[in-house]
Amino acid sequence: MQNLIKKYALLGLVVLGLIPVTHVTAGGLQEPQQVIQDVSEQLRQRFQDKAFTRDFAQVTRFVDGVIYPHADFDVIAPLVLGKHWKTASPAERERFKNEFRTLLVRSYSRAFVEYNNWNLRFQPIDAGGGKKVVVKTEVLQPGQKPVQVNYRMFQGKGGWKVYDIIIEGVSLVTNYRSSFSEDIQKKGSLSALNDSLAKRNAEALNGKGS
Repeated sequence: MQNLIKKYALLGLVVLGLIPVTHVTAGGLQEPQQVIQDVSEQLRQRFQDKAFTRDFAQVTRFVDGVIYPHADFDVIAPLVLGKHWKTASPAERERFKNEFRTLLVRSYSRAFVEYNNWNLRFQPIDAGGGKKVVVKTEVLQPGQKPVQVNYRMFQGKGGWKVYDIIIEGVSLVTNYRSSFSEDIQKKGSLSALNDSLAKRNAEALNGKGS
């Protein structure tokens, strides 16, 4: 699980908008792209304060408040749990949703501290007037090959929201689903997985873990 979290730490920079935008498509950004750019500006302005970034608990609270309106965990959580969502109790579902949200937020917050000198380049998209779209981007780093990162987004009552991220063809939702399914088999239940996530989250937020 730790390897999975580290693999997607960079994605946190992208989905949270922590990577500055260096190029936009002709005619400017379309609405789903604009969502990511707007979040980027809000976060980058706050994180210019280096003293602020040294307080990890404070950072995670701020990041959570900024990204939560733009990521629909009511959609993400069932996709991640897959078949286990259907058999889970309402209480287990709600607890998983909250712990998974904390897991992602703290991982992304940590990524901000560890990564720098990255830029984001938007690729042309065709929303076509539909309620779902894939926002295609490239993550750029000096001397490195561009990394393809795409966002699956849908338009709901609250605007455009992210429900999956794909890096070089690999889905965040699919990877977590596989990992959590293995954990549930090993631990014996979703409740045990929730306990494990809660413990790791608490340790990380208290500076005792990653």
